Amino acid sequence: MNTRKVFSNIWVLPFLIFSLSCTSNKDELGSIKNPIKLFFIPSVDAKVIEDNSKAFEAYLEAETSYQFEIAVPQSYIAVVEAFGTKKADVAAFTTYGYILAHEKYGAEARMTVLRHGSADYKSQFVARTDSGIKTVADLADKKMAFVDPASASGYLLPLGTLKDKGIKLKETVFAGKHDNVISMVYNKQVDAGATFWSPEDEEGIQDARRLVKTQYPDVVDKVKIIELTNSIPNDPIVFRKDIPEPMKQKIEAAFIKFVSTDEGKQAFKKIYGVDGIKKATDADYDGVRVMLKKLGQDASELLKK
Repeated sequence: MNTRKVFSNIWVLPFLIFSLSCTSNKDELGSIKNPIKLFFIPSVDAKVIEDNSKAFEAYLEAETSYQFEIAVPQSYIAVVEAFGTKKADVAAFTTYGYILAHEKYGAEARMTVLRHGSADYKSQFVARTDSGIKTVADLADKKMAFVDPASASGYLLPLGTLKDKGIKLKETVFAGKHDNVISMVYNKQVDAGATFWSPEDEEGIQDARRLVKTQYPDVVDKVKIIELTNSIPNDPIVFRKDIPEPMKQKIEAAFIKFVSTDEGKQAFKKIYGVDGIKKATDADYDGVRVMLKKLGQDASELLKK
């Protein structure tokens, strides 16, 4: 028997095990070779998101000891599919994008963003103050402008209200953007419109009318809010389902802590108009599923529009 060979193998085996262990550790999620992939859905110019996400990335890495890689994808569907292929680990998502990602791949909502201190949002019906329209019931047989068929605040929420109340419009127009809807109402191109609503604050109105105040300084006098819709939850922060629970909790805590700082609040305000983040669960979005079912809409079709 070759004693030298036996002793050689005895020493080599632990070395191989140690080497394989080191290689494996390097590839663990959150390591340099396999950073946690965090996506921000475009809501403003991609450069604005990129510039403000750098400080966030540095904060996350310092706070959690994990490595992160932040990116801005080109489409909602790309992020949904990335959850299925493990190319996305965390994403600041849209409500409908989340519904689809959960249905297809079990993605999990863990947090909800806060705007003006609220975790949900509503839509508003607007009309000219001289239109004679006082309630949503007065919209029957009227011409109305919406934003886009895939817009929650600019179409689906107000559509749900109209259906619940049995109100049928004479004509529907899609204006493409919230400010376009307000402009069409202001210029009497339509009888009424539907856009996002936000409560007034110390800086004045924050609903869609503020988008055209430079162009139409008297918009608040000429265009009034008729009624608000029911609310749905704000955009969620979503995790891939098989990320370890301790890792999810650590990242959650870092998100919430960052947005509680002055630097973090400013960064998220520029990216998403967000002034806070709170914990959430998938059950918080059940009402959205009920609404979609009632309207006969499918999340995957909405995201393609």
